[in-house]
Amino acid sequence: MVGHGLAVAHRPLAREHWDRLIALGFAIGSACFFVGPFPGFVELVGEGADGVVFFTGSVFFTSAAALELREATLRLGRWAANPSWWSAAIQFAGTLLFNLNTFDAMQDSLSAEQENRLVFAPDLFGSACFLASGVLAYRAATGPEHRMAAVNLAGCVLFGISALASYVVPSTGSVLDLAAVNWCTALGALCFFVGSLMLLPRKSTVLKEA
Repeated sequence: MVGHGLAVAHRPLAREHWDRLIALGFAIGSACFFVGPFPGFVELVGEGADGVVFFTGSVFFTSAAALELREATLRLGRWAANPSWWSAAIQFAGTLLFNLNTFDAMQDSLSAEQENRLVFAPDLFGSACFLASGVLAYRAATGPEHRMAAVNLAGCVLFGISALASYVVPSTGSVLDLAAVNWCTALGALCFFVGSLMLLPRKSTVLKEA
């Protein structure tokens, strides 16, 4: 999603099909990360089910990012071809780290040290990957893609703030700033959701390219 719109399309109709799958994957993943932080949702479904929602969202992120990396590689004809490929590759690595941290977050009775090692650390590095990917895409974007890159970059920044705020203070066993974690996660996910909608191909554009 972050760098996908920058690649050059050689097969418009095939691109429309893959773009829809990628956009759908990111949209579902974003929706999971949007609803997951809300206190009312946690109270409604319980912490265990809420953890499953986050993990499910991360899996959809990874699936969509994998398809995006595949498409970027096929369209450019080789891997590591330009910044858009690197943006997709770094984003994919970030989603794998989110898989780790959301899976570990479902464990009960973790100590502060375990929380920071198993949940906070992969979240921080995953968010750093998203931020690097977003910056690459934003710098390389032109025309209509620039708006999508800007929205996604805003989401990356918000996810980064959320990751930093999720550090568990060893002396108290409490999250550094839970409100910032929840709000920035939800707002970042909203940005990614909007970005996924912007990725959806327009029929008029596809017909012109065909």
